[in-house]
Amino acid sequence: MNSSVEAKCHFCDVCDGHGCLSELPGMGGVYNNENFIRNCADWDLLSSDAARIPAIRLAPITGASQNVGYLDEKPFYEEILRASVHAGIRLSIGDGYPDEKLKFGIAALRAVGRKGAVFIKPYENKSILERMEWAEGIAECVGVDIDSYAILTMRNLVNLQKKTSKDLLDLKSRAGRYGIPFAIKGIFRPEDIELVKAVRPDVIVISNHGGRVETDRGSTALFLSEHARELMSYAGEIWVDGGIRKKRDLLAAGSYGVAEVMVGRPFISALLQGGHEGIKNRLREMLS
Repeated sequence: MNSSVEAKCHFCDVCDGHGCLSELPGMGGVYNNENFIRNCADWDLLSSDAARIPAIRLAPITGASQNVGYLDEKPFYEEILRASVHAGIRLSIGDGYPDEKLKFGIAALRAVGRKGAVFIKPYENKSILERMEWAEGIAECVGVDIDSYAILTMRNLVNLQKKTSKDLLDLKSRAGRYGIPFAIKGIFRPEDIELVKAVRPDVIVISNHGGRVETDRGSTALFLSEHARELMSYAGEIWVDGGIRKKRDLLAAGSYGVAEVMVGRPFISALLQGGHEGIKNRLREMLS
């Protein structure tokens, strides 16, 4: 393992939420990890008769010092992106406080010579548009991470906003001027479906932030199964994250029309344990 990391992952045999109960900062989540645990378990409740497996994308990850254990934040982004490229996984980056976190991710995308999905916290639109400009040329998709509004400390620190359909339509229009798809990430509540109806984004990401934020109780798997058909009529593609660990989970997502899945914790753990080859090996296990 990298000597510049004091890992906050327990390297459980199965990453299912039981080994890091409510460890925040760290790899855990709120509600004593209830949503994290359900995210992992509930994929087994869904049918898995899809003919194809969705594309796999690295989830947007920030807070490498607070949550992962890196002593220096900056190296994490390029290390995990390079390892993901090595494994053939699609890329994404996120942002956080301070702004350097997003800037590190943008710099890492440029360093590896790839584009990725760029997810931005729900700041006021002026600040989101500024960040979209930072990512010009390396964003293959830009999205607003609406469930981040539920992170109370972040909300108060940087003035996160509960986004309206008008806010999101304005951002969608600007993304269109850049010629890139617009995404809404964090679809998990009935009111989120109403936003999707009004905005008609190119991509929606069903997500409860990996069980790390206070939102409705439940799993992304069951939310997908209950609402996929309706959501497909209002968005170009559905992506989903949360608890995807094995081939059966991937097939279950595919059976509900999911175009891409995003994976976070298992790839972080694999990077910490095995470096570039670690993520490649973890992906091989997931597909076997």
